[in-house]
Amino acid sequence: GGRGQEEDEDELDEMVESEDFHALTEKEETNLGKLIGECDYAISNAELFMEQLGKNLQELDGANIQSVLASEKQVDALMDQIETAILEAEKVEKRLDDYDEILCHIRDTMEKMGEKNQMIEIANTNNVKLLQELEKVVSQLDLPHVHQLALSDTDLTPKGLPAAIAAGKALQTAMNSDIDPALLRLTAVQDQRKRFEKWKAKFSQTVSRHLNNLFIHLGNLGDSQSPHSGTDINLPKHNSVHRELSAYAELMHWMKAMDRKAYDALIKVYTSSLSKVYDRDIRLFFEAAKQSISVKRFGSREDLNSSSMSNKLKLGQPSKQPVSQPYGILGINRELWGPGAEPVERQKFDSILEKVLAELEPVALSEQHFCIAFFQLDVISPTGKNTQTTLDMAAAIQDREQRDERDTAVVAIPQKRLDRQINEDVRRMMGELFSNLEQELNSFILSFEKLDSYYSLYVLVRLTQHVMSAQEGQSFLSMTFASALIHVKRNFDKFMNLQLQSIQEAKVPKRSKCGLLPYVENFEEFAVTAESIFKKTERRNDLDKWLVKLVEAIFEYIPVNAMDHAKTPHQVVKMENYHRMHSLLSQLKVGVLEQLKKD
Repeated sequence: GGRGQEEDEDELDEMVESEDFHALTEKEETNLGKLIGECDYAISNAELFMEQLGKNLQELDGANIQSVLASEKQVDALMDQIETAILEAEKVEKRLDDYDEILCHIRDTMEKMGEKNQMIEIANTNNVKLLQELEKVVSQLDLPHVHQLALSDTDLTPKGLPAAIAAGKALQTAMNSDIDPALLRLTAVQDQRKRFEKWKAKFSQTVSRHLNNLFIHLGNLGDSQSPHSGTDINLPKHNSVHRELSAYAELMHWMKAMDRKAYDALIKVYTSSLSKVYDRDIRLFFEAAKQSISVKRFGSREDLNSSSMSNKLKLGQPSKQPVSQPYGILGINRELWGPGAEPVERQKFDSILEKVLAELEPVALSEQHFCIAFFQLDVISPTGKNTQTTLDMAAAIQDREQRDERDTAVVAIPQKRLDRQINEDVRRMMGELFSNLEQELNSFILSFEKLDSYYSLYVLVRLTQHVMSAQEGQSFLSMTFASALIHVKRNFDKFMNLQLQSIQEAKVPKRSKCGLLPYVENFEEFAVTAESIFKKTERRNDLDKWLVKLVEAIFEYIPVNAMDHAKTPHQVVKMENYHRMHSLLSQLKVGVLEQLKKD
């Protein structure tokens, strides 16, 4: 019995451990205490205790059944109430279903109403945008009546000119309106474009005719001016022409944008009319400059213009009558030199040349600045079409599609390339206006270089100064001077090479006694003159280079020519000529010749 009791206690402990713990209420605790008090043997005899508990449970079940049977009426009443409650619950549930169905319809209705409101808002937004776009189109394409009158009946007198300019600008703005290509299909837009085209054609024709006649008139007016006197070295300035035309500058800009063909034709008329004036002015200007320089030693002015260098050095050719050689050739005896200019005459030529170059600069620069501003030569047209307009439907759609590519291409063009194109256009127009300038300048310079080669030294220095000090290095005049300078430098090198050749081919004079050789005797005048011209100038290096060559040639050929004289000992000839050269180089004090002097 003790072992069985221990097993029961172990099972009870396991049950207690496996179940969740619940605290006893006071009533349960009291009843449990009472039960245990009545069964003191529960601990000592668990089986008896279990049997007692089973009997008590059966008694309670029986009492419950009897109680239930006794309360049958109450149960029936309760069941009736439950059924009634179920019916009421079904009614409530049905009503809730009805409400739910109604709510479903309301939700669908609200969603539809929301969609309708959204569509209304979209439609309203579209209408607002359409209205704004139409207002924009109308406002951009609306040309005030006052401008229409100015375009149809154009008054280009000083009084009506401002109104004409304003009307032209308004038409240009309207014809380049920022309108979506799709809207260009509107009949109203195309009808308005056709009106614009008619006004543009009428206005362009009037402006073109007026400017054409004005250009011709101003050209004839310049031609009719009295020529300046032979001693007056002044190149007429045409600032009055520029001032009169400047009032029409904005109309010319309009022509470039809106009627390129007429614009190009006007440029041709202008250059044709004004070039006659400048050709005459420049021709008379250079004739006056030639007359201002003393040519008594050379003969008449016709001799000056027609002189040539056909009498170039011809060394080693026997002749009974000595041929006159160019003045100042080192290797030729002075007796054989042709006539040359006096130092005073050369100085006068230099001052006249400076006057000529100084007179050309303001006239050419003034004309160039005017042409750039008046004809807008510094603005590259964005299109190759005759008229700049955004209202051409097919072209506008194509332009809109290619706009990004075109913008990218414009950006991609280097600025230097654009500047070069502009400079070429400017120089081309200036070249047509001053068509005879370079020819007259070269002819003026060459006419004196032919008579006295020393003039080439003066021209080289003076022309270089003007090229180096030019305010605008890319100007037409600067380029013209630079082109002339190339010819002058070439003639200078020819003259110097002729001097070198004369030393190399010099002949010893057939006299009883040989003293100074011709190139040694003549070198002093040449060197002193060249030094006075090139001292502290930009072309100093050019002279130094040739001085070194000439002095080296002199030193080389002194012993050669000293051996050629039969009557004078070559040592005497060498000593006399070397001594003279050493003395001369000491006087000149030319840096590049110091080493040669020591040698």
